[in-house]
Amino acid sequence: MIANRGKSISPFIVMEVMEKAFAMEREGHDISHMEVGEPDFDTPQCIKDAAHRAMLEGRTHYTDSRGVLELREAISRHYFDKYNVEVDPERIIITNGSSPAMLLLFAALLDPGQEVILSNPCYACYPNIIEFVEGKPVEVPVFEEDGFQYRAEEIKGRLGPKVKGILINSPSNPTGNLLEPEVMQEIAAMGKPGRYIVSDEIYHGLVYERKEHSILEFTDNAFVINGFSKLYAMTGWRLGYLIAPEQFVRPIQKMMQNLFISANSFVQWAGIAALQEAGEEVAAMVRTYDERRRFLLPRLNEIGLKVAVEPHGAFYILANAKRFTDDSYNFAMELLEKARVATAPGIDFGTGAEGYIRFSYANHLENLAEGTRRLQDYLVSR
Repeated sequence: MIANRGKSISPFIVMEVMEKAFAMEREGHDISHMEVGEPDFDTPQCIKDAAHRAMLEGRTHYTDSRGVLELREAISRHYFDKYNVEVDPERIIITNGSSPAMLLLFAALLDPGQEVILSNPCYACYPNIIEFVEGKPVEVPVFEEDGFQYRAEEIKGRLGPKVKGILINSPSNPTGNLLEPEVMQEIAAMGKPGRYIVSDEIYHGLVYERKEHSILEFTDNAFVINGFSKLYAMTGWRLGYLIAPEQFVRPIQKMMQNLFISANSFVQWAGIAALQEAGEEVAAMVRTYDERRRFLLPRLNEIGLKVAVEPHGAFYILANAKRFTDDSYNFAMELLEKARVATAPGIDFGTGAEGYIRFSYANHLENLAEGTRRLQDYLVSR
């Protein structure tokens, strides 16, 4: 018999869309991809060179389960230089991507039945990981007219005795929106001994015309999830990290020892190069993402896929498709099969995104232009 955790976990629908799109391509169809949040850029050369050097130097063995000290120190310096916050390297744990960081965090934080507050909509995997460790997601609705930002009073009304965490994600997946610093300050004030703010900062650096803030600017009573996949175009390298309150470091270290041993050795040395040497390449990628964002926003509105509040981060736009459907899953599959455009259905991110479609602009302008042309032609004739 299959265990309940294996049977009950929800699929990550956007991955299923992508996999179906790949199958269609193998059959000879040309697909415009706007579904997955994966940078289309190659990893900067200085990062690849650093990994190569590390392998030649024999850095191919286990490391400290928390990660090499040099990388943890580089992350500490990064948080001081960018946010003016001091982070003890001993509070940083290097992981095989940010998803393992989430798993370790919630496994250390939650006993069965304890709760984490998260927005609806939110990143699809948050509730699945929380439930996997037998925690309970508590949804707080966020609204299009607010740019899908939390309303502090909505959180306060759900702060029961079982709540161990309040999860924020700014810039956000699926919306691309940033939390205002005043809202972050209000949320930070809701933390207390035994109740922590959990901040997913994986899209930091991918910000346009605005400034992102780390939760550590407002409180130390927090966990930070971050990594190298998005900003440095390193999705396949699987390198992330977790900044944890001091009392959680040893429990998480023990879980890391048992579950993962350590992150890949030579990849950690590449991470140092990413932080210290890749600034120019990253800045060029960010400028290109912004060009794509400024192209895609008006095009979607022209097509009738409305965006009420302009997103300023990540590489996503969550567009209102209620003019066309109240079933985003079937609508996304229809767009794939009939228009040959792969998108992410809003329902993947919670009931609050039903009737919406998420578009990723982590793809070149020519693809975005062709994809929106196909969408417009199909929806006009539909």
